Amino acid sequence: MTRERHGLGVVAAWLAYGIWGLFPLYFHALRPAGADEILAHRILWTLVLCVFILVLRRELVDLLRQLRGRLALGVGIAAYLIGINWFVYVYAVSTGRTNEAALGYFLNPIVTVALGVLVLGERLRRLQWVAVGIGAAAALYLTFVGGGLPWISLVLAGSFGGYGLTKKRLGATLPALSSLSAETIFLAPPALGLVWWLSATGESTFTTEGVGHLLLLVSAGVVTAIPLLLFAEAARRIPLVTIGLIQFITPVLQLIVSVTILREQLTVERWVGFAIVWVALFFLSVDSLTTARRRRRLSAKEAEPLEPVEPL
Repeated sequence: MTRERHGLGVVAAWLAYGIWGLFPLYFHALRPAGADEILAHRILWTLVLCVFILVLRRELVDLLRQLRGRLALGVGIAAYLIGINWFVYVYAVSTGRTNEAALGYFLNPIVTVALGVLVLGERLRRLQWVAVGIGAAAALYLTFVGGGLPWISLVLAGSFGGYGLTKKRLGATLPALSSLSAETIFLAPPALGLVWWLSATGESTFTTEGVGHLLLLVSAGVVTAIPLLLFAEAARRIPLVTIGLIQFITPVLQLIVSVTILREQLTVERWVGFAIVWVALFFLSVDSLTTARRRRRLSAKEAEPLEPVEPL
């Protein structure tokens, strides 16, 4: 039963990260909608889907009652961090810079470790320090050869790292569906305002590009919710270390899509930058595997039965 549970968790994680890795194809298909319009519809249709499910499960009222005080503040911060992340990601894809988005998600684990030190005061192990140092060197190198900060990559890594940090500080307060619902509730007012403004200025593509385009925008809710729920299922079934290793599927697929399908051109210097980041991720992965193995051995040793003592 445990092996089957683990297997289902691995499949769910692969599906979640695989779908996220193929997101560039979906957002590319939404042209000529801009990043702002795509973001607004993604928020609103995700909220519609989540509210519909919560109403069916009779959980909506309970969620609204919980959204107050510290929880409301934390959810609001997390919502706007993920909103920034979504916007910059869609902007990168729509402007032919998917490879920079991929670099951002390669950098994300390194940024997350660095945030743990800077914000939570965590102590890094030796290999983690090496990974952070190499990651910083990669950012400096890309800034130097590119003539400016790789801001798309850094904003994506920083916003998603900050989102994860905020969720960690909140703890397991809300299940995945309720959490996504709460975040989209906070993002809905500006999203509604943006949709109204685009319509008023004649820049909306929602009803002007045919039924297929309209349906693609409406499907943003399902496209957003499915991988998140798969990820939540995976997180319940498999260790965090396994999820941490599987997560690299997303930027790998993004990079493959950007080069082979979207035909984005990467300079030699940018490939070198990617290679430096991959070296950092290698050290981070080795550290994660080594630490997990050590913890398993300690747990197994603590679980061993004590030797029976012969009576005197």
